Amino acid sequence: MAIGLDVPMPPEPEDPDNYDYETCPFYGRLSVRGQTLEGTVVSTDMEKTVIVEREYDVRVPKYDRYMKRRSRIPAHVPGVLEPLSVGDEVRIAETRPLSKTKSHVVVEVVSEADALTAAELTGHADEATQETTGDVTEGASADRSPEGDD
Repeated sequence: MAIGLDVPMPPEPEDPDNYDYETCPFYGRLSVRGQTLEGTVVSTDMEKTVIVEREYDVRVPKYDRYMKRRSRIPAHVPGVLEPLSVGDEVRIAETRPLSKTKSHVVVEVVSEADALTAAELTGHADEATQETTGDVTEGASADRSPEGDD
């Protein structure tokens, strides 16, 4: 509860001399304020940044129904919470602007993703789980002769 939120305190940094205390809400002076959101990590391509996606429903009064919307929020990952992987459920908190697009910081990993879920989210599913129908159709089309040539 050191940062004003009910989240567990991560272990201290392994290398205190090279640790970036300026952008750490746990062991530095980065204050969190405003919103706290939960979402799924969908991209870890950048250094010290993840993209968190959250889905929510919006009511459409004309049709008296709900439609799904999603938002993708870039969030800073403190050194004590690294490494995160695609598919992890995380809690992020609003903070001062850290860059042009980042105004949130990851404060807790709610649940870690298993390998199958991460592969599905990135689109790199294992070839063994996908159906292999390409070999059957290639062989059949090669043996046929063009129709209509008598």
